[in-house]
Amino acid sequence: MDFAAILVIAAVLTGGIWLLDALVLAPRRAHAVSGIPQSPAKKSHFNWTEIVDFSRSLFPIILVVLLLRSFIVEPFRIPSGSMEPTLLPGDFILVNKFAYGLRLPVLNSKIFDSGEPQRGDVVVFRYPEDPTIAYIKRVVGLPGDNLEYRNKQLYVNDEPMPQVKLPANNNGAAANGFEPRQETLGTVSHTIQVRRGEDRPWSYKVPEGHYFVMGDNRDNSRDSRFWGPLPEANLIGKAFLIWMNWDCITFNGHCGRIGGTIK
Repeated sequence: MDFAAILVIAAVLTGGIWLLDALVLAPRRAHAVSGIPQSPAKKSHFNWTEIVDFSRSLFPIILVVLLLRSFIVEPFRIPSGSMEPTLLPGDFILVNKFAYGLRLPVLNSKIFDSGEPQRGDVVVFRYPEDPTIAYIKRVVGLPGDNLEYRNKQLYVNDEPMPQVKLPANNNGAAANGFEPRQETLGTVSHTIQVRRGEDRPWSYKVPEGHYFVMGDNRDNSRDSRFWGPLPEANLIGKAFLIWMNWDCITFNGHCGRIGGTIK
């Protein structure tokens, strides 16, 4: 059970208890105080008043968190290096849930369409092979695109996506045989890294209703090259901000990444 389901259940329970007491039990208590005969109350092992007070105080907090997380912004932690050098393991990011339409929590059905991913967007989505896991990659192919990849360069509809080799020390991208490059997809310029000496060319046509996603760590990423295109229904949102880094919390550096926008 994911966190969204837990929030929904908690909201229903606390809100239900509050509503039951307000509409049914509280009027009965008022009548009893005013002298109207009531049926004898059963002995209870718990204090109902405390439960109602707890639910009344907790329900608004749970509801606000549920609404914010479901429809506005959601935090995630980067678990691996597949998006290096753009995102590092231990980065805590924020995801815009409104960017690609509003979806009901748990059911994940779209109730409002507010946009579509653009080439170059960094997106968070439910992993097609296990929807309980959230993945993050970059959109490189839109529905209907013809993609090719050769000599470490991406071609979209027969057009090469511009690349510029970067100095070996740029953003710490080059290490252990990796080479940093600046790539431009649409209006987005970002840094990728590729492994020297390896070349595995391929071509692919993106089906309608799907997107082709890749990690910026091009030779060390499990992405659409392995498990296929990303269904539009699996989208969660667009990553836009690094708000914390685990190394900074543990006093091991990378504090300068905090507040950085994701491109």
